[in-house]
Amino acid sequence: MQRQPFTALAAVYDAIMADVEYDHWADFVLTFARDGGLDGSGGALDLACGTGGFTRELRAAGLDVTGLDFSEEMLREARSRLPGVPFVQGDLRSFTLPERFSLVTCVFDSLNNLLTPEDLGAALGRARAHLRPGGLFAFDVNTRVGVRELWEGDAIEGLAPLADGGEVHYHWSHHHDAEADLGVVQAFCRVGELEFVETHRERGYDPADLEPLLAAAGFARWEIVEYPDYAPPEPDAPRVWVFAWAGNDQ
Repeated sequence: MQRQPFTALAAVYDAIMADVEYDHWADFVLTFARDGGLDGSGGALDLACGTGGFTRELRAAGLDVTGLDFSEEMLREARSRLPGVPFVQGDLRSFTLPERFSLVTCVFDSLNNLLTPEDLGAALGRARAHLRPGGLFAFDVNTRVGVRELWEGDAIEGLAPLADGGEVHYHWSHHHDAEADLGVVQAFCRVGELEFVETHRERGYDPADLEPLLAAAGFARWEIVEYPDYAPPEPDAPRVWVFAWAGNDQ
């Protein structure tokens, strides 16, 4: 059965993504933030938080964190996983919250799901609008190379145990749509007799694509680096991280 992205997948997402290094990514982001003068006060907003994997690490580091995601199904899992953490449904391109935050994050190539520069620019603008003066927006994106060459062999497959004692069989295949310049993932999952497929599309963004959008969104300065050593990205880097600062006078 064909499903919308990040709907049926929510119930098995954490099982399939059990090896994702959210803890290392959080250390990477928070080290940069601390070195830049942020002390952990002022709260954090985790955009496209999904089931709360990265949100949990921010909370474990002592931050007062709010999560936001478009998918109510993913948020249902996040609320179950992290009771007491505020989670809000919202569109990255248009959300408005009453609070402003010292740190805003968006990880695991979530922004690649925005398929036009206009949509990505809108999301960067909303993130900037929710930063306190001197605040930091940290995010990662797959580059164009990364989207074209997502996985070696263009497929991943496996079995993952579920919390209820069952297991999910997954087979995810990837291809690059050259005409649209998009990566397309067909995510097949089977749990017992239930089968579903979600189709996910991503557009790659290179540093040269990101910089004018960051400037237009109102960020005062930014650094684009590779994980885990903060080095300038190589031309063939599959993924880059961006640390964009709001000005102190805004």
